[in-house]
Amino acid sequence: MQKKQTLSAFLCFALLLSLVITPANQAASRAPVRGKHGMVSSVSEIASQVGVDILKRGGNAVDAAVAVGLALAVVWPEAGNLGGGGFMMIRRNDGKAVAVDYREMAPAAAHRNVYLDSKGEYIKDSSLIGHKASGVPGTVAGFAMALEKYGTMKWADVVEPARKLAADGFPVWYSLENSLKGAGKNLALFPESNRIFLRNGKPYEDGEIFQQPELASTLDRLSKEGPREFYEGRTARLIADTMKANANGWITMDDLKNYQAKEREPLRTNYRGYDIITMPPPSSGGIALIEMLNILSRYDLKSMGFNSSRELHVKVEAMRRAFADRSEFLGDADFVKVPVAGLISKKYADTVAASIKLTQASSSEKIKHGKPTAYESTETTHFTVVDKDGNVVTNTYTLNGSFGSFVTVEGAGFLLNNEMDDFAAKPGSPNMYGLIQSEQNAVAARKRPLSAMTPTIVLKDGKLWFALGSPGGPTIINTVLQTLINVIDHGMTIQQAVDAPRIHHQWMPDQIRYEPMGIVADVKDKLQALGHKFTDRPGYMGDCEAIMIEDKTGVRLGASDPRRGGKSVGY
Repeated sequence: MQKKQTLSAFLCFALLLSLVITPANQAASRAPVRGKHGMVSSVSEIASQVGVDILKRGGNAVDAAVAVGLALAVVWPEAGNLGGGGFMMIRRNDGKAVAVDYREMAPAAAHRNVYLDSKGEYIKDSSLIGHKASGVPGTVAGFAMALEKYGTMKWADVVEPARKLAADGFPVWYSLENSLKGAGKNLALFPESNRIFLRNGKPYEDGEIFQQPELASTLDRLSKEGPREFYEGRTARLIADTMKANANGWITMDDLKNYQAKEREPLRTNYRGYDIITMPPPSSGGIALIEMLNILSRYDLKSMGFNSSRELHVKVEAMRRAFADRSEFLGDADFVKVPVAGLISKKYADTVAASIKLTQASSSEKIKHGKPTAYESTETTHFTVVDKDGNVVTNTYTLNGSFGSFVTVEGAGFLLNNEMDDFAAKPGSPNMYGLIQSEQNAVAARKRPLSAMTPTIVLKDGKLWFALGSPGGPTIINTVLQTLINVIDHGMTIQQAVDAPRIHHQWMPDQIRYEPMGIVADVKDKLQALGHKFTDRPGYMGDCEAIMIEDKTGVRLGASDPRRGGKSVGY
């Protein structure tokens, strides 16, 4: 999810944008990290190294991914988590691809109007801050499912690196220091969070050792007793007791015991001859990505030129229409009918694209959702792993907002999510990201909230070419879209594609978000002349973590985003 950026990330990215990032001048951008055998790309060098160590010990991509995810729960508490959830895309080297859905679920006590007052108005921050903002966590169950079905190592072996990091501590780095300080006001609202993450008013500084004994004890229990301990053992009791004492039993032992991760069939499409594999509902990311790619396939983006006014115009118009459909049709397909086949149909994209004018911006007030049923048959973080055999994992998981609900489970040492805000707390009204959503995504007991997470795999000639994903709320979808287009249409290296400036449009509000120095003045003037509106507060978007297979050598190329100081590690 989109977070407050650090000064160092700003300066790094500004320097990159001062270079010319074009296919004709590839030397101007950083080279990706090279590894002959395996590669891990994540926001944290510590977590990436944990994953590479697992690969060196003979583990596969799934083993390493679970170890990385657990390590990030220690070293990147704003988004890495035990108390949240997410999505994992796995593609084995035999071609089998699966999507593991470990999205949080609403507790049994949840209902449509739980965040509304007696007048039907949203109660400020009720789905964002505090105990009742949390859904039932899915991370441990999702990791356990992936490891059991597709990994090769024992659960205790992939938990141990994270346990050791929590027990022994690790040096705080500048991004983490600023992340903790930036969330200080809300973390301080809850005594346990204030004590652990802020040291009761003495925040950690760059270079200090951060130890988390309660979290180490939790990981030790998980290691010795197995992943069900989180849902049925002492850890579950600590969660339930915290909820009983502070939220009248919002999440109960039964809620935890009944949580299930699910394996789902990925969505697939073809874009300019390349096969795309991406996430199905309850993520909206895959559907929106495919709809936009289908629309944009009708335009010669390469000849238009990267970030030209013409190219940006058609990208914005595709974004506008896909997000309008997202607002109306997307939700948990286990609860509501989602017209998936219609939304990703190329014929549907033909009708949607027909409304785009090359000489005029559309108005979001006039662009409503389409009719995909006519085409129907009956703060977040991301990491990517590729092993020596070509197995790949691309995983996005989150607490939703930075540091989630700001609530730490008493005695367990980990933060809980505020994922309930990803539901339509009041259908038709915007959530924390300004997204407007319909009754399809209304709150209901045991329902999973809609997500924008978009872990994605791209194949060339049927073989893994690259895999990617990003945090950033609704900007996730457009970050993945633009990185993919940068490689396929504009011929960028994977690192150039990740580094390149981004834009974002989500239908409502009707404005283009852009990155500082990301659009030159005359291009912005041309877009405004077409009728486009721009935010008056540009800011950096996403944290794309990608890995590509080099065509001739098979070398793994790791590309981490400069926006948050991520690091790829290979061997």
